[in-house]
Amino acid sequence: MRPGTRIGVDVGSVRVGVSTCDPAGLVATPVRTLARGRGDLAALCALVAERAAMEVVVGLPTTLAGRHGTAAEAAEEYAVELAGRVGCPVRLVDERFSTVGAQRELRASGVDTRKGRSVLDQAAAVIILQGALDAERLTGTAPGGVVAAPRGTSGVASPTVGTEGER
Repeated sequence: MRPGTRIGVDVGSVRVGVSTCDPAGLVATPVRTLARGRGDLAALCALVAERAAMEVVVGLPTTLAGRHGTAAEAAEEYAVELAGRVGCPVRLVDERFSTVGAQRELRASGVDTRKGRSVLDQAAAVIILQGALDAERLTGTAPGGVVAAPRGTSGVASPTVGTEGER
């Protein structure tokens, strides 16, 4: 298990849920929810710097069949923009069931998920990050793929995703 604090991100069309973990990479905890749009990437970069994160883990919402729909494309674009701004690696990891799991856990603890949307986004970010931490601890390899903003381009471009060994 690589030591170091990580930031987990659940990208939505309206909000971005953010989580973090301890330096040993054992337990993910909620941080905050950012309003999507003007200033959210800058605020996320500030959180990464403030916590001296070694990497950012962004959830990739693929379909049950493993295909990329509109939400996955939006998450990839967000990760590419983030990779061009933040001073650490950004990884995309499968998050097929993070929101469903977050809703189930919050309902079980008595939270009305319709009224607590920002809490739901944070809980989904916790599930994404905890899943990545657990996968790395189990396999000994970093989960998902590293995202790199293409050199010499401006704006959002198609991501380059590879495994740790390819970078």
